[in-house]
Amino acid sequence: MPSKNLDPRCKARAKSGKPCRAAATEGGLCFFHANPNKASELGRIGGRSKRHATAESAEPLPRLDNAIAVRDTVDRLIADVHSGKVQPRIAASLAPLLNLQLRVIETTDLERRLAKVEKLLAEDEPEGNVDCVGQAP
Repeated sequence: MPSKNLDPRCKARAKSGKPCRAAATEGGLCFFHANPNKASELGRIGGRSKRHATAESAEPLPRLDNAIAVRDTVDRLIADVHSGKVQPRIAASLAPLLNLQLRVIETTDLERRLAKVEKLLAEDEPEGNVDCVGQAP
């Protein structure tokens, strides 16, 4: 007995107006033309699986106020990228910020240490006029 559908292609038209090129089911339409709501449903499901981690599900960052905290955060970020928790693009956008934070910490630490040394020198300085190497003019 011959098949009901002699043309194996879908009888519907695509949005472009051209004939749909998908394989037809028994009703003469492809799966998506026979079930028009299925495409958007499957799209939503696929979109949910590709969604980025939201702020609620992400672990909060620790205070990045010292070099060790920045190092530990970089370690965690590397592990999260490797495990698939964080997308490489997200990590790539955080890397310059972590680098900037580390430079700020280093600069702040140097400024703090310099201020301490200057204070100690000022306390030890005799009443006379002294230049920067500790010798009177």
